[in-house]
Amino acid sequence: MNSRTEPAQSLADFWSVPPENLLQHLGSTSEGLSAEGARQKLSDAPERLGTSGRGTHAFSLLLAQFQSPIILILIAAAVLSLFLGEITDALIILTIVLASGLLGFWQEWGAADALEKLLALVQTRASVLRDGRPVEVPFEQVVPGDVVLLHAGDIIPGDGRVLEETNLFVAEATLTGETFPVEKAVGMVPPDSPLGERTNCVFLGTSVVSGTARLLVVGTGVDTEFGRISGALRLRPPETAFERGIRHFGYLLLEVTLLLVLAIFAINVALHRPVLESFLFSVAIAVGLRGYPVTFAWFSRYLKGIGFFDISGFNNLSIR
Repeated sequence: MNSRTEPAQSLADFWSVPPENLLQHLGSTSEGLSAEGARQKLSDAPERLGTSGRGTHAFSLLLAQFQSPIILILIAAAVLSLFLGEITDALIILTIVLASGLLGFWQEWGAADALEKLLALVQTRASVLRDGRPVEVPFEQVVPGDVVLLHAGDIIPGDGRVLEETNLFVAEATLTGETFPVEKAVGMVPPDSPLGERTNCVFLGTSVVSGTARLLVVGTGVDTEFGRISGALRLRPPETAFERGIRHFGYLLLEVTLLLVLAIFAINVALHRPVLESFLFSVAIAVGLRGYPVTFAWFSRYLKGIGFFDISGFNNLSIR
């Protein structure tokens, strides 16, 4: 078993472990880590949320551009054109499909890149004790064993135990759904306590409503309650009304095309036309209908592109 999972398992019920045992296990003290110790821990820290490989994201984003029913109709039309020997028509259709997919990829990739730049402008920082002195560090540099100084308005940088507190109230609606601030206190709670009853702990993504505290960070990134929920869901961004309408219309075009082809083939067979000739005639009709999805594919890409604005140069938000 690797070193990353062993600490997570041994500290699974950290809310029921005495603080001195936690400090010893994490190689820390009540005055925090040393700067050198924090650097070493940072290299072994668990994966941060939202840091999946950009290359993998690019590939999945590009692949998603060719999953629309309209695009699938066009690809089928290109295959039928090749089958009928219409090489030029097939190349034209495939060129349109490729250009349409690349256009959609370029628009969405540009919007995602702009959003990353904007998030960098508003990077969240935490006040931690390093070598006994408070320093400001980005959230990404907070590691297990850090002692964080919390004040009203602060975002919690990781899951951990409250070492000291003065009238500490934390908003935990993002995790528990509790609409009112929860009072936190020093102490221990039973190992089987549910999330909402771990009053000696605070969690990544929640925020301090009032009071001050010293927090011993036990888990960061995917080794947090928020990280486990995120990993379990892995939800794709919700489909917009426009995208849903495009998808439904694509299915409608596909159904109408199939019904027309089958009806024409059935009528020709009923009129005692040769089966092969009837099939080829139906295929020719299907290829002849390709102009509608071609035009619609380009039109939908254009409309979708209107929703992407790379305005990071104005220090503003990117709207989709």
